[in-house]
Amino acid sequence: MIAGRYRLGREIGRGGSGTVHLAVDEVLGRQVAIKRIGMIAGSDDVERERAEREARLAAALNHPHVVSVFDLVDEADVRWLVMEYVDGQTLGERVRSTGPLDAAEAAALLGQTADALVEAHAHGIVHRDVKPSNILIAGANAKLNDFGIARSADDASLTQTGLVTGSPAYLAPEVASGSSATPASDVWSLGATLYHAVTGAPPYDVGDNLLGALYKIVHEDPPRLPDDHPMAGLLTVMMTHDPEQRWSMRQVRDELGRISRGGRSTVAAGASPSVRAVEQEPTGVLPAVRPSPLPKAARPPRRHWGWIAVAAVAAVAAIVAAYVLAGRGAPEASGEDPSESSQTSSTDEPTDATPAEPSPEEVRQQMDAFITSYLSTVTSDPRAAFDQLTPGFQEASDGYDGYIAWWSKVQSAELTSIDSNPSDSTVAYTVNYLMKTGRTTTSRVRLQLQADGDGFLIAGEG
Repeated sequence: MIAGRYRLGREIGRGGSGTVHLAVDEVLGRQVAIKRIGMIAGSDDVERERAEREARLAAALNHPHVVSVFDLVDEADVRWLVMEYVDGQTLGERVRSTGPLDAAEAAALLGQTADALVEAHAHGIVHRDVKPSNILIAGANAKLNDFGIARSADDASLTQTGLVTGSPAYLAPEVASGSSATPASDVWSLGATLYHAVTGAPPYDVGDNLLGALYKIVHEDPPRLPDDHPMAGLLTVMMTHDPEQRWSMRQVRDELGRISRGGRSTVAAGASPSVRAVEQEPTGVLPAVRPSPLPKAARPPRRHWGWIAVAAVAAVAAIVAAYVLAGRGAPEASGEDPSESSQTSSTDEPTDATPAEPSPEEVRQQMDAFITSYLSTVTSDPRAAFDQLTPGFQEASDGYDGYIAWWSKVQSAELTSIDSNPSDSTVAYTVNYLMKTGRTTTSRVRLQLQADGDGFLIAGEG
């Protein structure tokens, strides 16, 4: 029994920093993974510091695709890190057991990992050791593990140079040459992991020649996928020597989401990363829907959110209706001239009455209702959904064929959390997809809304 509550079970993993056991938390009645810190004589202080850092940084992230850290305890002069137990295998083990992954599966798993890294980077945390063995797979879900050598932006050691940390085959060139890691370094490492996932082998053969491998990473052209591979173009903007030319992790996440739904990378193999990075930023890939507005005779004049109630399913109709009745036009959201909006009126008001603009809270609720309505209807009428994309978004989705290639596989989409931001017309949400194969997958999505008359279109993701 560790710390009076964790009953130690079988060993489930072993690495350079310690052994990992399955354990039972007797207080909460749940299985946990518990890591014994320090296996090498004389390494205790270093490993203890690493464990404390991992606990602190992982605890700062509340994300469905990050392995949670629950506790850090001492027992008989031994330190134990208590973590979420993931009943699955690492990405490296998956590839060894089943062979290289197809593009859609690899994109789905690594897209979830990229989403976790977007969250980490938003908190000023650089992981620094992204690799197949640090991505745990349970069914269709991926979880990023091991923040032991991660650093936050305010960590003084982050600025030190001349110290190479991380797994050699997945190191970014700037890190391999002794510079400090940045979020762009994680992008390279995720690209190297992507290469491993779809080819079955690391991008660099380290073997016993560590210095030779580091030389290749720094001085030779990065490995590439065949030009006809769906992820060939994406790899070029992830594994490029100049960190400034790599795509951001957010762009990578959005592109992986698109490929997971059957599309190809929107960047051609061999294209200039710096050019595509600029072009890609406004373009999203997740299909979305704006419900059709009410017939003109039945629509309250100029109440710009009235369409929401029409497409909401019965479960949310009452809530949506409340939003509609409370709302008024929002010129700054719809792009209309405020003076024009103020000249319109409903049939039971004086014609010179000035409609009140909705408060930010009301707008937020209306945006929430829109996403709820969308996720309740998009799987039942994908053609109507596709018709509500902006032209650019339709093109980015490879037309209706590309759009339906993914949505035809989805049985239902369950919203689990939502955070709308009226100030920039973005909505971030977490959704659980139930596929028609019976498997489930979880995604974190951020959409850019665009006003369109009495409602919205979806302008992009990210």
